[in-house]
Amino acid sequence: MKTFSAKPSDIEKKWLVIDADGVVLGRLASRVANILRGKHKAIYTPHMDCGDNVIVVNAEKVVLTGRKRFQKRYYRHTGYPGGIKESLADDVLTGRFPERVIYKAIERMVPRGPLGRTQMKNLRVYAGPEHPHVAQQPEALDVAAMNPKNKRG
Repeated sequence: MKTFSAKPSDIEKKWLVIDADGVVLGRLASRVANILRGKHKAIYTPHMDCGDNVIVVNAEKVVLTGRKRFQKRYYRHTGYPGGIKESLADDVLTGRFPERVIYKAIERMVPRGPLGRTQMKNLRVYAGPEHPHVAQQPEALDVAAMNPKNKRG
């Protein structure tokens, strides 16, 4: 018996839309990362981009459990000496780009390198309920209903 290895002609990409309203951040991110990599498919091949396209809406309404919203810090560097900057998760979620919290959580669960960067291009995150990808006819995936722990208050 030979091990199956997917070729580009074998891969079919679907479009999925996920509503992040009230969903716990880490549980959402791990589910989306697996979908982007294609690990939910039977034809999963580690060196091929066989994942689906994912649209995440209502990113500003994602939930962080415990005190993470006020204790979790995001660091970035300006490139100048002493140029490290930090911001709290609460500041990012209430700021201009709340979708960055979800994007960063998913990005850190996808492998680093050329394949991971290609897979991250299949992710679209929007702060509100609207998205411009209606023409792709995305299927709704209810992450909140998969496990009672996925949805919080």
